Amino acid sequence: MTRPTFLVQLTDLHIREPGRLAYGRIDTAPYLREAVASVLRLRQAPDAIVITGDLSDFGREAEYAHLAELLAPLGTTPVYLLPGNHDERAQLRRSFPTHSYLGDGEFVQFNVAVGPLRLIALDTVTPGASHGSLCHRRLDWLARELDASRGQPVVIAMHHPPFRTLIGHMDDIGLLEGAAELEALVAQHPNVERIICGHLHRAIDVRFGGTIASTAPAPAHQVCLDLTPDAPSAWTLEPPGFRVHAWDGQRLVTHLAASGVFEGPYPFHDNGALID
Repeated sequence: MTRPTFLVQLTDLHIREPGRLAYGRIDTAPYLREAVASVLRLRQAPDAIVITGDLSDFGREAEYAHLAELLAPLGTTPVYLLPGNHDERAQLRRSFPTHSYLGDGEFVQFNVAVGPLRLIALDTVTPGASHGSLCHRRLDWLARELDASRGQPVVIAMHHPPFRTLIGHMDDIGLLEGAAELEALVAQHPNVERIICGHLHRAIDVRFGGTIASTAPAPAHQVCLDLTPDAPSAWTLEPPGFRVHAWDGQRLVTHLAASGVFEGPYPFHDNGALID
């Protein structure tokens, strides 16, 4: 049997300068350090890692320098960075000059190979705003990339999810332009195996355009699960995690992995017999 291809998804790191606290309360750096260690402890080494936005908290040079330091233990594993609404495109490019896939155009969009998979990154950032958008230029680019990737399994990565999550205060700053057009486009390409997103700091899955769209938890803080229409904007220190997307040659299987060290593993049996 051919070895599966493993794509790890991290998201919403919100890294600040060393010693600075996000929201005045949480040092996100130790949480990312533990997430990186958790990825390195996987029995199956990832073929690539994609980070779906909000890499930093304010898009500052010192934040990206701190991020580079925290990601360094990943070594030579390819790491693909997407901007989120907390990031700054130009500074991201300056801070990661060896990441040539970031390009030099108006948007940070790229199509790269991860084994037999095509990872297509969409830029949903609206400069100066928290919500996301997909204008016709970004969608036209995606249409061309999808046409060029026919017959290959595709994962589309983006920051803002293109669907309502029912967490009202997050939907208010979700993808406010281009979601319907994106769904119609994806529906024309049955080789799109998954649309993976960030922004929500939670694991959420929904049918979208004939495929599955999902978000992932963050390494540090999560958005509170409150589906009441007037839910306040709030976060919590629920257990952190990340996604592992595995292509087995026929379909994409997605796992939700916990970040951290936990007791075990223990066998379900003793020398082949159930334990009474």
